[in-house]
Amino acid sequence: MPRFDYQAIEANTGRQRSGVVEAAHAEAAAGALKARGLAPTRIRVQVEAGPARRRFNLHLGRPLTAKGLAVFTRQLAMLVKAGVPLVRALEILARQERNPAFRPVLDDLIGGIRAGGTLSDGLRRHARVFDRLYVNLVRAGESGGVLEPVLARLAQFLEQGVQVRGRLKAAMTYPVIILIVAVAIVLALMTFVVPRFEAIFAGTLKGQALPALTQLVLGASRLLKDHALLAGGLAVGGWLLLGLAARTETGGRWLDRWKLRLPLLGDVLLKAAVARFARTFGTLLASGVPMLQALAIARDTAGNTHVAAAIQTVHDRVQAGDGVAGPLRATRVFPDMVPSMIEVGEETGALPERLGRVADSYDEEVDRTVSALTTLIEPLMIVVMAVMVGTIVIALFLPIIRIVQSLG
Repeated sequence: MPRFDYQAIEANTGRQRSGVVEAAHAEAAAGALKARGLAPTRIRVQVEAGPARRRFNLHLGRPLTAKGLAVFTRQLAMLVKAGVPLVRALEILARQERNPAFRPVLDDLIGGIRAGGTLSDGLRRHARVFDRLYVNLVRAGESGGVLEPVLARLAQFLEQGVQVRGRLKAAMTYPVIILIVAVAIVLALMTFVVPRFEAIFAGTLKGQALPALTQLVLGASRLLKDHALLAGGLAVGGWLLLGLAARTETGGRWLDRWKLRLPLLGDVLLKAAVARFARTFGTLLASGVPMLQALAIARDTAGNTHVAAAIQTVHDRVQAGDGVAGPLRATRVFPDMVPSMIEVGEETGALPERLGRVADSYDEEVDRTVSALTTLIEPLMIVVMAVMVGTIVIALFLPIIRIVQSLG
């Protein structure tokens, strides 16, 4: 029988538990945990390892994009609000779905509900499409009998995320294009143009010493031309090693902490992480998810291990009986405005609304900062490209001037 690693929260004490449970499938494992008085937050099947059995997981991307998931959620919320039964609503969406990779997911959801399961149980089987936040929000809506408003709130959450990412991509498109063009021009000059001038200089000057700038450019061209594969291999290898190190606990924590310390960019990344935490935490609380479970989910979806560690500290303090604002301020990770707004929300009983305002504020601030940075980056990159190309041109024309003078 399969074995599942689980993380859960005790319903009575709110303590976090983890362990292993045997069950026929993930739904049965969740049912067994609920029978013990545990609210599962994570269930993952154990993979058997050994020389006789190997398992390879090949992920070729998500069957549905973030925008597609937001559209699906909004359409499902509208159908449920109109009084259409859940199975019927999923069938309608399955018939009009044009994505061949997502249609089997809808068919599986429909089959699971017809067999007596819940929508959240079906969503949990497709972790590549529906993350823990999505599954837990739907489960909260089902348990509270408020699935339609939860789906509407979830659709709004996804749409806001898509809008923020869209603005960031639009702001970075032009600088990236300039960078690609600059690199292409420099590589073309160094690999095709400069070697031809080197041959001309060797045949015309006949051993005379070249200017220092010309020698530097010619040496860089020879190095790039003769060792292009080696340089490319080292670059790819370094990138792969960095990716492997980021997947380890120590390497990922170091890399995330280093990102937050980058000049200018680190502040943007921190504000983006704060906005994500506030929106996720607020959406979960507004949907009826318990405080400790909402903090655990917000921790796992933080996107930065340094921020996640701070949220874990808050989770432990809240579990011990404290509020959210005080422990959050004590971590010294979040800006002062965040715990202040949360403190007001705790005192007035409007914590989800305050968290939503925090998320909106920081999303707008990230958008303004990125726009300002791209405004500065564009002329800076043009200047850098002009300096690089101009240096190569000057280095090639210095010997030509000498040749012209000798002929005169």
